[in-house]
Amino acid sequence: MTMQFSVGSIGDDVTVVKGAGRLNMVAAPELRAAVRREIDAGRARIVVDLSEVTFMDSSGLGALVGCLKTARQAGGDLRIAAPNEQVMMILRLSNLDRVFKAHEAPETAFHA
Repeated sequence: MTMQFSVGSIGDDVTVVKGAGRLNMVAAPELRAAVRREIDAGRARIVVDLSEVTFMDSSGLGALVGCLKTARQAGGDLRIAAPNEQVMMILRLSNLDRVFKAHEAPETAFHA
């Protein structure tokens, strides 16, 4: 099963990309494409809502890092919200929990 991404917004300046399912080598390019579309449209402040992501592997991690780099190059930023314990474990094991601060909800990622 492929991962589905939905895109929404918070206010005028924050885009939320929400995935559901497994963020793995199949879904990683889809995440990159969804984020790229938003950045190309001029929306470079992105929150990736992980509340319905049940599993993430190194491919998913690589996609998040790539999306972060793309957002920052466009003058924006990328933050994550509501990761489950498995996703947090992957972030901690890779020391990327220092780069990706986990926010409780998409609404608080930029407006803490």
